[in-house]
Amino acid sequence: MDSILKEIEGLTPLTAFGKVAGVQGLRLEVSGIVERLHVGSRLRVEGRVGAPVSCEVVGIEGKRAICLPFGPLDGIGVGCPAHLEADDMAVFPSQHWLGRVVNAMGEPIDGKGPLVQGLARYPLKGSPPAAHSRQRVGGKLDLGVRALNTFVTCCQGQRMGIFAGSGVGKSVLMSMLARYTASDISVIGLIGERGREVQEFIEDDLGPEGMARSIVVVATSDEPALVRRQAAYLTLALSEFFRDQGAQVLCLMDSVTRFAMAQREIGLSGGEPPTTKGYPPTVFSELPKLLERAGPGAGAGAITGLFTVLVEGSDFDEPIADAVRGILDGHVILDRAIAERGRYPAIDVLRSVSRTMPNCNNDAETQLVTRARRLLSTYEDMAELIRLGAYRKGADPAVDEAIHYYPMIDGFLSQEKQDRTTLEECYGILEQIIGSSVQDIQTDAAEANES
Repeated sequence: MDSILKEIEGLTPLTAFGKVAGVQGLRLEVSGIVERLHVGSRLRVEGRVGAPVSCEVVGIEGKRAICLPFGPLDGIGVGCPAHLEADDMAVFPSQHWLGRVVNAMGEPIDGKGPLVQGLARYPLKGSPPAAHSRQRVGGKLDLGVRALNTFVTCCQGQRMGIFAGSGVGKSVLMSMLARYTASDISVIGLIGERGREVQEFIEDDLGPEGMARSIVVVATSDEPALVRRQAAYLTLALSEFFRDQGAQVLCLMDSVTRFAMAQREIGLSGGEPPTTKGYPPTVFSELPKLLERAGPGAGAGAITGLFTVLVEGSDFDEPIADAVRGILDGHVILDRAIAERGRYPAIDVLRSVSRTMPNCNNDAETQLVTRARRLLSTYEDMAELIRLGAYRKGADPAVDEAIHYYPMIDGFLSQEKQDRTTLEECYGILEQIIGSSVQDIQTDAAEANES
């Protein structure tokens, strides 16, 4: 009741409305109330047939406001009334939202009845905590994936990007993280996702146990650009609510690229000039506003953000990937060549970086991981010669050592979808693998030379 009263207090006794002056594609032009509008204002347009359509002002040209709809424009024509609604969107989440699936408007789509509204108002386009008031990142976060726990260790409140081309196993890795990460709450945003995969993700990947501590926000690829963008904003707004309750929140978003594509559609429709690869300037200004909302809060709670980036043509330096990589606290690279060899998850640990990892490991763990990286790097440098048979064992002790350990480390990095390995187990297994004596390696080289 208190939340309803707050909404009533925010209502204005006056109703302002204009009229549709033009329709072109998915773009509406509204005249008559331009003086009352600004970029971000919401309008409700009443068509000649069908239900009213909500729209958002994305630009203003002279005496007309440029609007994009949140739904189909069937029945909308010149002269249809456009009523001014709230200037910004907000949600009133509560603990009862856990275990639910919602759309970009915060409405339930799982058939389990209405959502219980909370008292606190959380705007969709919220601001991150002030830099001077934020806590530092916390301790290590157990992600349950061996390659990440050891070589790309993540901390509580860190923001990581998962960069991959299409069909390299990004969604499978995301499902493992959603199921195995040791967090209090998971808020999962499926932005521009394939519609058929949503139910599979909820039932097969999350399961009843994972779903009980999660909220899933869904905006499929066939929905308008405003809906896809708003789903990303809602994902962060819900994460902020649980962070403010003192919880350790895992925010998974798949994917930031589709958010950027939605913003590109919106910007171009609003008359922005295209710049790098057709992306208008607002794409690169909205990305940090979205991603900076994740991270440590001012209190005990924190949002650990794991954001996927779909790189075009496996180009990891394309504009969106490059911009996101500069904002986040680390990146995980999924390599198609590794996937083609049959090793999943196809994480390239040599090209993946966690910027908080050096400060969260002790000396023994750092030395262990550094040695494993050195072995992998040495083997990769000589990989072509080794595969061609041009290298003779015994020619270089460092290469002999790398050849000896590489199959075992490669097997360690391979992990089934149903397999979970804790942080302690990861370091223990890796220590056992590279703990062989130098004498064993020299014996292998001598036997190779004799043969």
